Amino acid sequence: MDVIKNIEAPHIKDNVPDFAPGDTVKLSVRVVEGDKVRTQAFQGVVISRDQSGASETLTVRKISDGVGIERIFPLHSPNLESIEVVRRGKVRRAKLTYMRGRKGKSARIKEGAMQRVAKGKGAAAAAKPKAATSEAATEESGETTPDDSDKK
Repeated sequence: MDVIKNIEAPHIKDNVPDFAPGDTVKLSVRVVEGDKVRTQAFQGVVISRDQSGASETLTVRKISDGVGIERIFPLHSPNLESIEVVRRGKVRRAKLTYMRGRKGKSARIKEGAMQRVAKGKGAAAAAKPKAATSEAATEESGETTPDDSDKK
């Protein structure tokens, strides 16, 4: 089953930042014009992330001269030189296709926290630093155990 993952592994980039739909990103795209190669910036809002592995893509939307432009980029393509997260957005959807019909103030996205926070059952445990040993935990709580009574 891992044969496909083994084949894809050398093609997957390691330096991909953590981003999600609603975030504003600046992409550096390699453009080939004849025999010249240059880098072009494309900055916009991520409206979706699709698939996984080497075939993972992201769709970025920007408004240029009043016209909406969407581009789909393969995330692990060699033509995508870098991804920089400019601004975190707070959204409650995985696909922001509704942004296509929005203009002006209604197309704004609320600013989110710069750090992604773990959600779910383990979020409270992840937020608190764990004690290195059980002895350190008992010292902080002031409790004594039967083993501690022998030492005193």
